[in-house]
Amino acid sequence: MTIGGLSVLHRAHSYLRTVALDVPEDAWGARTPCDQWTARQVLNHARLAQDAYTAVIAEAGGVSLEPVFAPEDALPPQHTDVLGDSLDGLRATLAELPAGLAEVPTPMGPMPPSQAACCAAFDAAVHAWDIAVATGQRLPLEDDLADGLRPAARFLVGPLRELGMLAPPRTDHPAGPGAELLAATGRDANWIPTQAAYAVC
Repeated sequence: MTIGGLSVLHRAHSYLRTVALDVPEDAWGARTPCDQWTARQVLNHARLAQDAYTAVIAEAGGVSLEPVFAPEDALPPQHTDVLGDSLDGLRATLAELPAGLAEVPTPMGPMPPSQAACCAAFDAAVHAWDIAVATGQRLPLEDDLADGLRPAARFLVGPLRELGMLAPPRTDHPAGPGAELLAATGRDANWIPTQAAYAVC
């Protein structure tokens, strides 16, 4: 497992954790850029996606992706601790992989460990942004993190769009890696809660 992959994952996890900690209690029901999902559901999706990566990479067996894409609109007790356990668990699983391992299983198919880390980071970071803009937080997707996520975006965006999970890419976006990455997923970097949501997860 390369330090680069784990570094990007750590940055994305820190972003998601910070956003989740700063959501006001009365804002968890806010609508988000994800069509028909509240901030609660986006957080649950993001957490369960990280759990799915952990389970598949560890070859735990019995992994169902159904809860990932049909997240409950309720937070578990001590939800920030539950989130932290999920994030820490994935990073630990990746860090413990043997050096020089060519590929690992993931929910998106076999891939090199560093790419697996970046793909998990991509999901975490984009959904951190979803929650941040939905709940009025000034916590943008930083350009340097977006730069680290580019390889994952190139790998994931096409297949996810074919599955109907992403809106068409936007061309009317501000300059900068963060805005460009969001636009590739069909998101508007200037989204506000009064705008239409996207058919994304």
